[in-house]
Order: sequence, then C-alpha cells, then structure tokens
Amino acid sequence: MPRDTLAELSDDALLVLYANGDPEAARLLAARLAPRLMAYGMRLLGDRAEAEDVAQEAMLRLWKQAPDWRQGEAQVSTWLFRVASNLATDRLRQRKRRKAEPLKHGDEEGIDPPDTSPGAMAQLMQADRMAALQLALDSLPDRQRQAVVLRHIEGFTNPEIAEVMGIGVEAVESLTARGKRALTAALEGRREELGYGDED
Repeated sequence: MPRDTLAELSDDALLVLYANGDPEAARLLAARLAPRLMAYGMRLLGDRAEAEDVAQEAMLRLWKQAPDWRQGEAQVSTWLFRVASNLATDRLRQRKRRKAEPLKHGDEEGIDPPDTSPGAMAQLMQADRMAALQLALDSLPDRQRQAVVLRHIEGFTNPEIAEVMGIGVEAVESLTARGKRALTAALEGRREELGYGDED
C-alpha cells in the first residue's frame, strides 16, 4: 500500500496492517504516537531518559499486542497512554521508595527549545515558560499531574482520560479542576517575569 494512503489510515488500521506483516505501517504508527508518548513521559517524570524508556516500553508492548488486537474495543492511543501511565506510575513509586534526589529543573536535560527559530530572547522566554510550567506540574500530586497533562497538553477527552487512568469521568473532572487551580496558584505572580502582559 502506498505511504500516502497508509498515512490516512487510523491507528487501529495501521496496527492491524503491522500485525499482518507491514513494517511501513509500524513506522508510520510509531512516528505518529512515539513523540506524544515521549512528551507525556517527560511531563510525568521530568527526566528525558526515563521518558524515553517509558515510551519505548509502551511501544514494545503495543507491538506484542498487535496480533491479538481486537478492533473497536479500545482506541490504540488510549490503550498506549494507559500503558505509559502505568509504567510512569511504577517509576514514580520506585523513586519515592528510594527517596531519590529531587528532579533537576532547567538544566541541559530539561525541555528542548522549540524547533522554530525565533530570536534569542524569544527562545529564552519560551524556555523559561516551559521550565516554569514543568516546575508547577512537578509540584502537583501524581494523579492530578497525569490528568492535567492528558487533558490540557495531550488533548484527551475526559472519558478517554478516565479509561487511561482507570477511574470515573467525575474523578477526572475533579482531578483536572484541582490540578488547574494548583497550577494557577503556583504560577501566580510570575506573569511579568515570564513575559505575559495584561493582554495575554
């Protein structure tokens, strides 16, 4: 099947094609989903290497699941984000047990600057904003952070988040509302410092 035609297929269809031996379908599905998983892992874990490990492990589990995938039972992205959420949660629990050092923020292992090429000041301002957001996200309880990232960064709907997190829609609404309030409070008073004027 031509690549252009494959690119128009749903995640479900690509996974079925991969299960039937089409490596191009796997490449397209990975290109579509792996960057989102990596970003999600970064938001939850704050560590690039751990986020890469989570994204890779989640994709490996998807490939293993492909031959048994039952179309229509779950969306591929929802299933994959649930696996990534569970893997990230396991890592967060291990950190707490080991009482690991606090996460580093704003260093070279932090968030990459955007791919576009604005001026140096704009790049620095964007990096400061992303670092401030990551710090604020890191201050949230794990479940609130997960719900906020899925809703406001990944763009999942509340029912999809409920499926990923294994909770009810009302619990999702509560977690995202509390998380959003906590983020607002954490970033309160930093508007000017982060370059947001009254008009923003």
